[in-house]
Amino acid sequence: HELGFEACSKAYVMRGNREYTPGRVAELLGCNGGQQPQAPSNNGGQPQQQQQTQPMGPAQQVLQRFLLPVADCSFVLENILEDLRKDPWPVPNDKRVARATGCALSVATSLLHLALPRRGARIMLFTGGPCTSGPGAVVSRLKEEDMRSHADLAKKAEPLHKPACEFYAKLAFPTTNAAAANSKKKSKNSSASPSGMTNHHVVDVFACSLDQVGMLEMRQLVEATGGLTVLGDSFGQSVFKESLRRVFVRYPDDDPQDAGNLTMAFASTLEVLTSREFKVSGAIGPVTSLNKHGPNVSDLEIGKGGTNAWSLGGIDPTTTIAIYFDITNPGTTPMPEGKRRYVQFLTKYQHSNGRTRLRATTMCGPWYNAPVQKDDNAPNNAQMANNPVRMSFDQEAAAVLVARMAVYQTESDEVGDVLRWVDRSLIRLCGKFADYNADDPNSFRLPAEFSLYPQFMFHLRRSQFLQLFNSSPDEACYYRYILCRENTTNSLVMIQPTLLSYSFNGPPQAALLDAESVRADTILLLDTFFHVVVFHGETVAAWREQRYHEQEEHASFRALLEAPQADAQLIMDS
Repeated sequence: HELGFEACSKAYVMRGNREYTPGRVAELLGCNGGQQPQAPSNNGGQPQQQQQTQPMGPAQQVLQRFLLPVADCSFVLENILEDLRKDPWPVPNDKRVARATGCALSVATSLLHLALPRRGARIMLFTGGPCTSGPGAVVSRLKEEDMRSHADLAKKAEPLHKPACEFYAKLAFPTTNAAAANSKKKSKNSSASPSGMTNHHVVDVFACSLDQVGMLEMRQLVEATGGLTVLGDSFGQSVFKESLRRVFVRYPDDDPQDAGNLTMAFASTLEVLTSREFKVSGAIGPVTSLNKHGPNVSDLEIGKGGTNAWSLGGIDPTTTIAIYFDITNPGTTPMPEGKRRYVQFLTKYQHSNGRTRLRATTMCGPWYNAPVQKDDNAPNNAQMANNPVRMSFDQEAAAVLVARMAVYQTESDEVGDVLRWVDRSLIRLCGKFADYNADDPNSFRLPAEFSLYPQFMFHLRRSQFLQLFNSSPDEACYYRYILCRENTTNSLVMIQPTLLSYSFNGPPQAALLDAESVRADTILLLDTFFHVVVFHGETVAAWREQRYHEQEEHASFRALLEAPQADAQLIMDS
């Protein structure tokens, strides 16, 4: 739709079965650049001396015709939205609706590449079903052909999956000529950005449908651009409305530096510098490798490794990246006394006000040399009692780091192999830091700094991140993507949901994630991060149905009903 033409409604229709490069979009929209049309001469045919005007480039034409501030096109935009109607073309009962989602994303990315090649912008996709037509199609229009399942993907029996993944991954870096496209196809590392480019345009996907929509195929596009994903059943759900509202949250007016600006940034990059004793193994999160090799890049790759710099695309205050390191100093060569390590994170991004910022975060700390055990008859790990590594162990952060590694491995390994790797890593940790006597299981003791870690691993093995039962490929992809970008607190709630029990006996108490916690006279509040559930016991539900809470003499019961609802709202707002 041409927003800069108010005289009448003007729109361009693209064929949904094709892919459109930025150059092709500019040609079809008449935005190739050139001299603007001049007014005709009215002086009896004599040529009128005209002032030389600067030819407008494609970016200026797009910004004047298709991308305008709301204040300049509100009337036209409102008319377009009011005239939107459901496609009246009948759909046969044995076929799915024709959706050209891939073509629409291709045109959108090309249009932004023309108008704002070096400025931050967002593309927000609202989809209610899978792409069935044109490039990026994930399923045929024939209903007799089912959407791909975990079994189909494991057997590689889904012919549309790989071409769709390649198509959406290519949209993260649109090009204007075929030469650049060919160079991308020759790249060996599919997770690396071409020519070390960083992304200025973010792609968000809001999918609300009872069926799968192709979230799995579009993940590479969303991840490479630092976008957001929301998966729901209906656009009328609060999860969609609240998620959309939070995208456009602004800094408070009393903020001395960013007051009134959107809490989002674009074209962000992260570079990690370290001292010589350890190197960077990789990163896990919404990142793309920039292929920047340096002396502090380890040969041991974890996640997206082989580099010490990554493109993050779009970021916000909640974006979290996991960085993994490799200690290169051999254990036989102790560190000099007083030797200190350092690590520096250089985060560069384009603020929502258009300015580029560089933030340097430097951390420093001591090294610890483990003493050599001389007494072979000493109890196992006796020297670990006052070990600084043991005393400073952060089991919550460690659980999230291991969870991200496990989730990343599911992209290339079987889930069974990943579960065995989780078990082996837990056994190695316990063998290193637990207190026990050989051949005596009753002597096994874990220090307080490690006591919760096995519990987190227990729930991780049974979570939706590693167990595919009762989840579609889209749901598994969505859950894993959210885990890899949220902070430690939220990630722990995903791994081990919190359960609170409300009763007349006292304040709310933490309850075990077990059927025994369900009692007739209690109310349970479950927070899984993705869902917040308030459950009323049998007796409480019966009292509620009889409306005892509306009677003055049962004010305590009314307070009991309101307490979990208020806490649930606080969780939703946080």
